Amino acid sequence: MERIIAWFVGNPVAANLMMFMMIVTGLLGVASINQEQFPNIDPRAITVSVPYLGAAPEEVEEGVCVRIEETLKSTDGIAKLNTFASEGHCMVQMELTDDVDAAAALNEIKSQVDGINTLPVETEKPVVSKFTLFKSVMRIALSGDTDEKALKELGKTMRENIAALPGISRVDLGYVRPYELSIEVSEFDLRRYGLTLDGVARLVRASSLDMPGGTIKSEGGEILLRAKGQAYWGEQFENIIVLTRSDGTKLYLSDIATIRDTFEEGDLRARFNNKPAAIVQVWQVGKEDAIEIAAVVKDYLAKAQTRLPEGITATVWSDEAAELQQRLNSLSGAAYLGLFLVIVALSLFLKFKVAMWVAAGVPVALLGTFAVFPFADITLSTMSVMALI
Repeated sequence: MERIIAWFVGNPVAANLMMFMMIVTGLLGVASINQEQFPNIDPRAITVSVPYLGAAPEEVEEGVCVRIEETLKSTDGIAKLNTFASEGHCMVQMELTDDVDAAAALNEIKSQVDGINTLPVETEKPVVSKFTLFKSVMRIALSGDTDEKALKELGKTMRENIAALPGISRVDLGYVRPYELSIEVSEFDLRRYGLTLDGVARLVRASSLDMPGGTIKSEGGEILLRAKGQAYWGEQFENIIVLTRSDGTKLYLSDIATIRDTFEEGDLRARFNNKPAAIVQVWQVGKEDAIEIAAVVKDYLAKAQTRLPEGITATVWSDEAAELQQRLNSLSGAAYLGLFLVIVALSLFLKFKVAMWVAAGVPVALLGTFAVFPFADITLSTMSVMALI
């Protein structure tokens, strides 16, 4: 080390050139460093989710979880396997070893799970996916004195608009209940018209679907045929014919059933400032920049607030990017204060010119550090900021 220092002392041009390179590369590095609350971590985990609606946890364990365990326990690359059986659902989580390729393991596990033919008939198709960590950036509370459906539709519109903004990949709408369409037919009406509940259900299923009809080749090209009859709302089900009498008169579903557009039953409720609310949550995915995401969303909210119905407000409830910005400000303050103290301390014992050159080593050293960040795949996060401080 002494020889290196002595060489630079004897070659001031090389020292100045190195300092110039550290400053330039550091400034370029700062412009390209991603900013996030915590460093991005790949959990190297795969999950298998199997819905088994209406089944008790014991039935889920015996009928689904155990059979998946037996199929996957000998698969190469799985370091640990955990299963969780709850009412109506089986979840299998697998941790992969460090030497296995995650994409290849995902395909192997998916093919093995799809090959299981002993699962109960009532189970839905298993969903195999790689576990990904998403970091929360911001939560927006959409609140006001309005009904649950209107609030959910406003939340869905805001979610879609924010997801379309540049640099944002994932936006979720939370604390809202899923829609549910209920068709209630009384036993009296079924007996009155000689119908069965299963027969009415088959008619509803058959009358509410989209069906491909093939193609027609013409001189202008191929024409795709498709019959669109899928119903989504209550009024679309009202005109389903359930019975045609001998005199030609027809009995419609609305004549024998009560059709309601409602929400799934449950105790899920959200209130913000003592008003009904829905939460729009913005996430950071991969190499996205948390502070840039927050800035884009806040700019959108400033414009969107003027377009919301009267009495509806959109409020930033939590802002993780603001905490990161505070830490960055702390780093800047510590750097400026440290630089000032170094200059004052050195000026007491050295010439002012020498003190300035020595003090210049503080920002140059920081910029030299930032120059290495992009090549080392290090982001400007809470951990790196605390290390620099």
